[in-house]
Amino acid sequence: MTSASTAHSASADRPEPDAGPSDTGPTVPLGGGVPATVRRRLATVETRLDAFSWLATAVVVAIAAVLRFANLSHPPGKIFDEIYYARDAWALVDKGVEWNYKDGGPSYVVHPPLGKWLIGLGEWAFGYADTEHGISVPGHLWTTSPEFGWRFSAAVIGTLSVLLLVRIGRRMFRSTVLGCVAGLLLAVDGFHLVLSRTALLDIFLLFFVLAAFGALVLDRDATRRRWSRALEAGLDPTARGRAGRPPGGWRTWPWWRLATGVLLGCAFAVKWSALFFVPMFALLMLLWDVGARRSAGVPRPWRATMLDGFPSMVLAGLLMAVTYVTTWSGWLLSHEGYYRLAERYPQAGLSDAPVVGPLWNLMRYHQAALGFHNQLDDAHKYQSWPWQWLLQGRPVAFHWVQPAGCGAPTCAEEVLLLGTPLLWWSFLPALVALIWLGLARRDWRAGTILLGAASGILPWAWIALDGRTMFSFYAAPALPFFVLAVVYVLGAIASPAGLSGTRTAGGVEDEASRDRRMIGGVIVGAYLVLVVLCFAYFYPIFVGQNIPYTEWSARMWLGGRWI
Repeated sequence: MTSASTAHSASADRPEPDAGPSDTGPTVPLGGGVPATVRRRLATVETRLDAFSWLATAVVVAIAAVLRFANLSHPPGKIFDEIYYARDAWALVDKGVEWNYKDGGPSYVVHPPLGKWLIGLGEWAFGYADTEHGISVPGHLWTTSPEFGWRFSAAVIGTLSVLLLVRIGRRMFRSTVLGCVAGLLLAVDGFHLVLSRTALLDIFLLFFVLAAFGALVLDRDATRRRWSRALEAGLDPTARGRAGRPPGGWRTWPWWRLATGVLLGCAFAVKWSALFFVPMFALLMLLWDVGARRSAGVPRPWRATMLDGFPSMVLAGLLMAVTYVTTWSGWLLSHEGYYRLAERYPQAGLSDAPVVGPLWNLMRYHQAALGFHNQLDDAHKYQSWPWQWLLQGRPVAFHWVQPAGCGAPTCAEEVLLLGTPLLWWSFLPALVALIWLGLARRDWRAGTILLGAASGILPWAWIALDGRTMFSFYAAPALPFFVLAVVYVLGAIASPAGLSGTRTAGGVEDEASRDRRMIGGVIVGAYLVLVVLCFAYFYPIFVGQNIPYTEWSARMWLGGRWI
């Protein structure tokens, strides 16, 4: 196993140590007279096809898919906020805007449309039904239960997010094993599983934030690869102007950086809380660009970054904004949306002027929705505060009934948005260890993971000071970063004792390293087995199985906090 500690682990201004044995293949080398420290700083994972890594990835993703699609139509009917999002999703497919079928007019909604468009795609493919409003539409591809239709896209996106985390973890830790561990932990997390089997928006937000992060990591490697090849070809980084930069051309454009902007725009178009991650992405772009130039030997890396790299950052930001507005096309191109025409809402200060009018009205709509969010302070049975989320202080019950047929006098059937307890209760210790290891090793990965986790939690802690109503599923986009924190620490536990590369004449350190690796591997393996067993124990209340009431009660470990 290639551990987190044997991978490239240094800050932008410190030479990265040599990578240990890795199953991801060799790193891209520099030739000629390029110093070894520069080679280490700019080394990246080679992009050749690795059949083993993809086979291992496929196994983990298959596990995730089976868990998410098995009996997806259960529970029947709309559970929790599916009552809103499944209906709005079908209205987007049917009319291009959210629609109130009861009143025969547009619906006032406070979330952007992209997540609902994706839910609607499943309804279009597999059918939709709403007995309250007399709607029953067969699927265009295959007709099945309506529940399958509105939950299908969430299950697909949840499965794909596991795939993304495997590949991101593999690239960051330079280890297929650690990448698969990250994906497996996400696959067997109850919180992620429930969101992947429910037509809510948060799994889509998680996916697009994670995809944007993955694109940014690829951009980091692409930037270093460009500098590596230029130095190998004889580039003098101290030369002035274009002579001291890698060659240009459309093939060398920062395509992954631009993709990051598009994916962030998609995340923002699911929920506005994606904006919490924008400062993080901007900071990482800046620091990683400066680090690449400093490692290459550019005399004034900050100035060079502002002149050469900053324009592409701005372009990525513009793409984010354009992507967001584009997702409102159904509203912009129709005349049926809420706040769309000034003549229907004379007191709202709208405009019907060509081109500018729809954009102005969209801004006014956003102002009204923002006012709604700012005043959302009504008490709710399942509300919780950010400092409770990682401790699982108040999970959300999506579904609860007491049917018959479980073989016991009293039965219970629940879908509880609860993270796999052993995994989630590992997050805080892992973050503490991550801070210590990151400072000790000056590891860019530790700081990056901490920044991602903080971006998904700390802004909510600040907002909570105003008493806003919030729920544990607001933490969804931060979940992959917490899993990466655990995997980072697991990699450190499984690492050999000696990292200096020195050996005694009798090979004592070699033997000690092997013993340390074996013990670490046993600890990591035992942890994974316990997490999987914990997931299996709680599985009935993740998917709404009908079980005896006594068995349900035994799973309420925190008593009334989980009821």
